[in-house]
This record gives sequence, structure tokens and C-alpha cells, in this order.
Amino acid sequence: MDNPTPQKAGVIKTHPIAGYESALKMTLGAISPLKGGKEMDLGDCLHRVLSADIHSMVNSPSVDASMKDGYAVVSDEIRDATPENPVQLKLTGMMAAGGDARLRVEPGTTVRILTGAGIPAGATAVLAGEFARCDREWVTVFNHAEPGRNILKAGMDICAGEQVAQKGTILNPGLIGTIAAAGFGRVPVYHRPRVAILATGDELVVPGDPLPDGKVYASNLEMLKAWCRQFGMSTSFQLLQDTPKIISHAMETAAATHDVLITSGGAWTGDRDFIAQTLASLGWKKVFHAIRMGPGKAVGFGMLQDKPVFILPGGPPSNLTAFLQIALPGLLKLAGHRRPGLPEIRVRLQTSLDGSHVDWTEFVYGSLVPGDTHTGFQPLELTRRLRSMAFAQAAVAIPEGISCLPEGSIVTAQVFP
Repeated sequence: MDNPTPQKAGVIKTHPIAGYESALKMTLGAISPLKGGKEMDLGDCLHRVLSADIHSMVNSPSVDASMKDGYAVVSDEIRDATPENPVQLKLTGMMAAGGDARLRVEPGTTVRILTGAGIPAGATAVLAGEFARCDREWVTVFNHAEPGRNILKAGMDICAGEQVAQKGTILNPGLIGTIAAAGFGRVPVYHRPRVAILATGDELVVPGDPLPDGKVYASNLEMLKAWCRQFGMSTSFQLLQDTPKIISHAMETAAATHDVLITSGGAWTGDRDFIAQTLASLGWKKVFHAIRMGPGKAVGFGMLQDKPVFILPGGPPSNLTAFLQIALPGLLKLAGHRRPGLPEIRVRLQTSLDGSHVDWTEFVYGSLVPGDTHTGFQPLELTRRLRSMAFAQAAVAIPEGISCLPEGSIVTAQVFP
């Protein structure tokens, strides 16, 4: 089957907690890009985000230019040239890119011209060098060149005043080259968010330290740091004891010195889950806490001192999903991205995907398999959570209201960089 119809099962129930799409919309609606961007040298801007539209200051090329090494000619004079009936033209000079533009092609003459050189006055075409033979002062032409042949008109690549880059665009090497051709050596970019990551749990140990019995390494912390730095964001982190006073002090300090807070662990309502109640005591403006998404339902979002705060659950699959699906889009919106979120491609399912809750959105991690018409998506077994997640290349959502995506379905996958 090329595009099987996903199977629906029953009517979606009414829930007191938000669905995934609604929660993501609320998150992005509450966050604005950081104010006060800066200008940077273009050579230092790889992967930065433009904070303003860019319009070209010049034409590129600035003059009509040759696209070939050859000869600048008057088209009509060589209209009938063939190997059997060649035309001879007198060579009067040569033009290279950036060279003297005062040469002129008079009737019966030609000018040797190199790629990128300005077209001399009087010429109407450039004849490629392989269609002529030069013998000192004379050039024997044995092919025609219609008007405009091998000529790149001024402004053909970029026209003065033309928009060449849009606000919120990520600067890649090709775009940087285009902006340089448009006349810019410096461009305005957004500040990158400063992210404070606070991991709670008396059982957590800094990776690399000795591991006492009953403790675990703070692997989520390292993963979150790596994801933030993948997108150029600076991070600081703390491991916090499950004590409200300690958590409260760390949150207040982080909110005063950073642009965004991420908490990991202590996200739900257990006896030692203090994150939500501590934020409430600090007067945060809660947008939501828990959404119909699996894994990661305990994710929360709100504002503290006008800074975004993301509550992430502690279980590795839940922590990762909550970060990728809610926190990361919010961070990218804060960083000025026009399309905040992971890149997406269309994939063909190598096997069917069955959802656990028809009225929830469920995310499935998998690997990508080369295919003839579509890249394939093969789900990963999460029996060994950390090892399986380490090999994930993409994620597919089983949307709310869908119980199964059949094998062979063409669906959208989020691709991990």
C-alpha cells in the first residue's frame, strides 16, 4: 500500500489536561525571541539566527559578465560561421575578471575574455574558446553565438534591493556566501539563550565520580546539556538535593542569571517531587503541568520572573521526549528560529506502529533505512532504554485519535541532527 489510511478507534474523550498539539501551541505562543540582538562579522555567524531581513546593497554581478573563457563578439558577424566556412576576426586585447573595462569590440574584431570578466562595449555574445582558434593577431571562428550567449547579466544572481535572507533564518555556508555577495561583512543575529539545567534527586551522582550503592549517574543532565549545545546554547547545571529550600534558592538564582530554566526529575506529585510546589511558592505563572503525550506526560511549562521554565520528568524516555517535543521548540523560539523544532522528512513505516492510548499522542523512536522512493523508519525496541535511545535517528508521532499506523504508511518523521 502506498498511503494506507491510519486506523481510528472510538471517540476522543474529554480530558482535564491539554493535548500535545495544544500544549505546544501554548508554549510557542508564550515565548518571544530574546531582545537586544547584536551585529557580528559574517565569518563568525555560522549556525547563528538572523534577527532582521537582509536586502542586497548591490547587483551581483555588478556588470554584464562572461560565463565562459572565450571571445567577446558581435553575434551578427559570426552568424553563419562553420568549420567549412570560418570567420576571421582581429584580436584587439584581453579582459580578465576585475580588469580594464575600457576595451571595445569594433566591427571585424574580437576581445579575448575570461570567466567573470565584464563584457566590453559593442559585444553582444561570448563565443566559447573551443569554437575558435587563435593565431597571434587573428582568431578563426567556426561556430555561431546568438545574442546573449554565455553572458550573465548584471544583477542576474542578486538584484540590488532584493531580499536575500529572512529574519529567523539559520545561517548556513551557502547563505553566508549569498549575503557576502549582497555586500555585507556584518549581520544582525539573535542572542543565544543561556540555559540553566537543574537536576533534582538525592540518588544522582555526577558522571565520573565514584558510584555508591543505590545511586545513579545523572545521565539526563549530560544529555540535556548536549542537546542544548547542539544548537549553540550555553548551559550551566546543578545537581540538587530533594529539599524545597535548596531547590527554591537555585531556581531564584538561575532565573536572575539565565534566559531559561529546565528542571529534570521531581516533576510529578510524589512525596519527594518538589519542583511544581516550589515554583508555585515562587509565584510562577503556570501554563500547563501534564499533557496527553507518551512518554513524557508529566512535562510542565510556565514563566518565572518572565523567564520560561520547563519541567521535565526524570525517566530517560520521558525526559527525552518532553525535551524534544516541548522544551526544544520553546528554546528555539527564544533563540529566534522561524521554524522552531526538529527537521522533518516523509518516511515509509517498515512495520506497523500501535499506540497505547488512542486519546494521547505517542512518540516512537526509530532508525532510518535507505529506500527507493522513501526513507524507511524502523522502530527501536526500548527494552534497554538508554542503549536503545542512543541509536535513535528519528521519531514518529502516533497522533491523538489514531490507534495504529499500518506498515507501509507514509508519515512524517522528526530527524535528529
